[in-house]
Amino acid sequence: MKPLSRLALTALLALTAFASKAEPDRAMNLIYEQINAHAGQSGAYVLDTGEEALFARAWLADHAQRSIEVQYFIWSTDNIGILAAESLLRAAERGVKVRIIVDDLLIDAPDKSLLALASHPNIDIRIYNPQSSVGVPIQKRALNVATDFRGVNQRMHDKTFIVDGKVAITGGRNMADEYFDYDHEYNFRDRDALVLGEVVNKMQISFENFWASELSAKVEDLYDGIGLMQKNVKVNDKVIAQTYRELHEYAKSSENFAPEIHEAIDRVPTAFPRLAEQIVWGNIDFLSDVPGKNDNRFSLGGKGRTTNALAQLVVSAQKSLVIQSPYLILSDDAKALFSDAIKRGVRVRINTNSLASSDNLQASSGYRNQRDSLIKMGLEIFEYKPAPEIRSKLFQSAISGKIKPPIFALHAKTMVVDSKTTYIGTYNLDPRSENLNTEVGVVIQNEALARTVEGAIETDMRPENSWNAATERPDESVSFMKRSKVRFWQMMPIKPLL
Repeated sequence: MKPLSRLALTALLALTAFASKAEPDRAMNLIYEQINAHAGQSGAYVLDTGEEALFARAWLADHAQRSIEVQYFIWSTDNIGILAAESLLRAAERGVKVRIIVDDLLIDAPDKSLLALASHPNIDIRIYNPQSSVGVPIQKRALNVATDFRGVNQRMHDKTFIVDGKVAITGGRNMADEYFDYDHEYNFRDRDALVLGEVVNKMQISFENFWASELSAKVEDLYDGIGLMQKNVKVNDKVIAQTYRELHEYAKSSENFAPEIHEAIDRVPTAFPRLAEQIVWGNIDFLSDVPGKNDNRFSLGGKGRTTNALAQLVVSAQKSLVIQSPYLILSDDAKALFSDAIKRGVRVRINTNSLASSDNLQASSGYRNQRDSLIKMGLEIFEYKPAPEIRSKLFQSAISGKIKPPIFALHAKTMVVDSKTTYIGTYNLDPRSENLNTEVGVVIQNEALARTVEGAIETDMRPENSWNAATERPDESVSFMKRSKVRFWQMMPIKPLL
C-alpha cells in the first residue's frame, strides 16, 4: 500500500483549497480523480480526534454531488445532532438525494420534525426495528418487550456515512456532542476511518441491504396508524416550511451554537484537504452483518458475520493483539479464542474503561464479574482514567479552552493484529456485539497505518492515561455510591444483554 506522492499531494491540497472557495463540485472532483488513479484499490485515513471527524463529515456533506447515505445508532437533538440534520437538509435543497437509517432505540427527534424532514422530495428516512420509540405508544412498547424480547434487543449498531458512493466514514462515533468533543461534561475518546475507492462499494451494498430490509420502516408509515397501538401524526405544508426555516435559523443562531463552533465549521474548506496528507492506498475490506444479525428468533445467541470475521483475525495473530474496547465482557467462546492465542505465544493487551470513566454501570458490572479471571488467563488489561493526560492533546475542539475539562471515556473500537492489520469499527468486546447488534468496520492491511494506530493505543495505555488492572486498584477512585450501584448490577443475570 503506497501513500500519495508528494507532488500529487501538493497538487491535491492546493487545488482542493482553491476549489473549495469556488465551486463545490470541483473540490470533490479532485478527490475523485485520486480515486480513479488508484483503480481497484481503497484509500484510508484515520480520524483520531473529534475535531477531524467533525470536519470530515461537514466538508463531505457540503460537497456531495449526487447522494448521501447515512446509518447511525444514536442521533441526538443536541447541537451537533441538529447541525448534522441541517447540513443534510441543505444538501437535499441543492438536489442531493439523502437517505437516512437510524436505529429506533435511542432516537429522540420530535415526531413532526421527523415527518417534516422525510417529506422533503430529496430526503428519505427509515427507522430500524421500530419497537420502542418512533410511532410506538407506551402500551405497544410494553407489549413488544413481552412478546418479542429478542427482537426488542436486536439493534442496528452500524455507523456509516457514504457520499456519492465513493467516499465514506465508519467507526465508533454516533451523531451527538460527546462523540466530537463538544459536550461540556463528558466526552468520548473515539476513532473513525475515512475511506475512499473500492471498499465504499461494499459499504454501499450493506446500506442497500438494510434499506430494503423489512426491519427498516418508512417514517411516514410509522405515524399512519389507527387505534391505540400506533401513533397518528400528520404535517401540512405550513408545518414543513416552518420546520425547515427553524432548523436553518437554529443552526445560524449564536444563542444555540456558540460562535466558535461556527468558526470551526467555517474552517472546513481549508482543514479537510489537510487530512489527505496521510491517506494510504491498497487492500481494505469492509465487515458487516445482515439485518437482524442472525436467524435466531428466540434465543439471545447466534453470532454473525462480523463476529466470525473478527474471530478469524484473532486466530491469525502470531505475535500480538492490541485492542481498544469501551466494554470488556467476554463470552465463553471469546474467552477460549483469546486463551488459545495466549497459549500459542500471542501477547494480548486490551485498553478498556475503568469504573471511574464509564457511564455504563451494567457493562461495568459484567467486566468486574470476570476481571480477575481474565487477568489470570493472561490478558494484559489497562483501564482508562477519567482525566488522562492525553486528554489535553485529544480534546482540541472549539470549546476546549472555554470550559472545565470534561470527563474523558473510551469509546473507540479498534484491534491491531501483529502490527500489520487494523480493524476500526463499531464492534465492542461484549455479548451484545457478538450476538445481537449488527456491526460494521473496516480491516486495513497496511503496516505503517497499523503501527500508527497501535502507537496511539499504547499511548492510551501508559500510566498517565490508564491504570494497570493487574497491579493497581482503579475502583478505589470511585465513590462508594457508584461502587454500590455497580455491585447491584453484578448480581443481576444480564450478561447476554451486555
